[in-house]
Parts: sequence; C-alpha cells; structure tokens
Amino acid sequence: ETRGPTEDHSLLTIMEVVPKDLNNIRACMMCSILKNTDQFMEDGCDNCDQWLNLRNNKERVYDCTSPNYEGMIALTNPDDSWVARWQRIRGLVRGMYAISVNGKLPAYIQRELERQGIKYKSRDLGI
Repeated sequence: ETRGPTEDHSLLTIMEVVPKDLNNIRACMMCSILKNTDQFMEDGCDNCDQWLNLRNNKERVYDCTSPNYEGMIALTNPDDSWVARWQRIRGLVRGMYAISVNGKLPAYIQRELERQGIKYKSRDLGI
C-alpha cells in the first residue's frame, strides 16, 4: 500500500513534536503535550508558547512543565478525535499528550495568563 502526499506530510508533522528520546520527558502544564527538555528549550510549546514563552528560557520550561504525568495519548487527528474532546486537547497540534499532569502553573504565571485574558485550568486529575 502506498501513501499519498497528505499522509506523508501528516507523519512528518507528527514526528516533529514527538519526543526525540524518552529521557527527560516533561509535560506542558497548560496543554499536556509531551516533549523532552531540549525540545521545550529549542521550540517552546507548540500550543502555548505565545503565552508561556518557554523557548530559550530554562526557568520558564521548568516552571511550566512537569516531569510527573500519568499516561500518554498519541493525538493524530485533533479535530475529529473523541479522546481529544474528552481530554480538552481538541484542535491542538498532533503529538504525544499526557492524560494527567501533576502540579499546576506557579501563581505568577497564572496571574500573567489572567492579565492576557487566558483561563488556566490545571491538567492534574488528582487535584
């Protein structure tokens, strides 16, 4: 079976945001995408960087991501997936996502988001 150009492009897009290795995996506390620390440093968060400003900011990466998370979801069809709707990740970029992210954003970042009109809801199912 051969793949069409759209399927090849989708696979390449997914591979760009999948963690490059399984060491130092962290989850964004705002959207729950999983990447390794270096990927967050180099690219920021593919969904949230316009608000969180993680790119090239180690302190922000450690403040806004967590190494403690539960489960993984491979999101390949973000607009049509019932799992994406259930996990509140519908419409986000394709990639790997945590089911639950332990912890929450620091208060100073929550205040920054509030000033920008962004409503933050913790991804920690244990809270």
